[in-house]
Amino acid sequence: MLETLTDRLGNVLRNIRGIGKFSEKNMEDTFKDVRAALLSADVHFRVAREFIERVSSECIGQRVTQSVTPGQMLVKIIHDELVHLLGEGSNDLIEKRPLRILMIGLHGSGKTTSSVKLARYLHKKGYTPLLVACDLYRPAAIEQLETLAGKEDFHFFSEPSSKDVSKVAANGLTYAKKNKTDAIIFDTAGRLQIDDELVDEIKLLKTRIVPDEVLLVADSALGQEAVNISKTFHEALSLTGIILTKLDGDARGGAALSMKAITNIPIKFIGIGEKVHELELFHPDRMASRILGMGDVVTLVEKAQEVIDDDEANHIAEKMRKADFNYEDMLAQFQQLKKLGSLGSIVDMLPGMNNVEIGDKEENQLKRTEAIILSMTTRERQNPNLLNGRRRMRIAAGSGVEVREVNALIKQFTMMRKMIRKMKGGKGKKMLKKMQSMGGDFPGMGGN
Repeated sequence: MLETLTDRLGNVLRNIRGIGKFSEKNMEDTFKDVRAALLSADVHFRVAREFIERVSSECIGQRVTQSVTPGQMLVKIIHDELVHLLGEGSNDLIEKRPLRILMIGLHGSGKTTSSVKLARYLHKKGYTPLLVACDLYRPAAIEQLETLAGKEDFHFFSEPSSKDVSKVAANGLTYAKKNKTDAIIFDTAGRLQIDDELVDEIKLLKTRIVPDEVLLVADSALGQEAVNISKTFHEALSLTGIILTKLDGDARGGAALSMKAITNIPIKFIGIGEKVHELELFHPDRMASRILGMGDVVTLVEKAQEVIDDDEANHIAEKMRKADFNYEDMLAQFQQLKKLGSLGSIVDMLPGMNNVEIGDKEENQLKRTEAIILSMTTRERQNPNLLNGRRRMRIAAGSGVEVREVNALIKQFTMMRKMIRKMKGGKGKKMLKKMQSMGGDFPGMGGN
């Protein structure tokens, strides 16, 4: 997420942390580097200029305590100003029942998928969502919304033969009242670009349904264009928030930093993948920490609590404490890990891991390892000592890998079991107690 911005700012901050004393020259060089990092990440030039001015103003006359260096103090100031730039505080949806949400955006921004993601988010909060198909221009949009809603068992309403968007929306409200749904999400049509016809249609629709939230779904990969689009829609429709999508791709991140400053519209959610659960409530402070490579452990723990089965996690943890860990347990851990999202997204949330490259190679390696374990029989997974040469050849053929890959996994697993056994006594027990007291016994993550 936001790799370009994180990488460039990370390089600048590494140099900053080493500064023992500020001078006019190194301050000027530092601010020049920070400005260049922001501009290269597609941050609006005005936003970059004002950001540097505020950081510079905060640094002047700043008293540095003995426990930190001037460089560390500057990193803190940059972090605080990033939070200010992104919009301080959480920007959740209005608490209201029934809640009417109008989803707008250009074609290809991820509007239909985001509508279902939002429905899932509200369902978790106790709402009964209804998805109303108001995109009457693209038949596939209605089918896509119906399919996604069906998979999540959400209420769905459409009138494919109608050409009157406002009438479809009004009938959707009647359906909502009849079926006692209390979160009505209207998925509207997009265009390749903003035009008067699109804006007029949505204005009329807004007047008919009187939404509580008007959310713009904006593609973060558009950079500065996404900022211009949000300005135009806001002037016409008075947006209440933004859902920024495709932050899992190669977006440079400038849109996230520029939108709030230029339009004064809060970013409410971020889309971090194509799957229905890959929508996060936007927290400016957490995003600032991620951008600066400080991780986001709070979000990681929240995701773990949501998707990881506590009984399974406790079962694996107990087996590890008894040094009774086998391939069945390792497979269970892989499956728990996959629920958290991609390996790259998990690493992004770990402090100090912003320089660790996790790409297709690493993701594929995880899949190959899982395939190897799945090619073992249940008896082999439960008793690793059975894995002789002949069995290893069969497992390699069954998983489509070389025998050396099977041997490498077995070697790593054997070393891990030895480490777990050592943990049972002496220093290991003290280390385990210390980890538990620090909250290090994360569910489903032990040993990997």
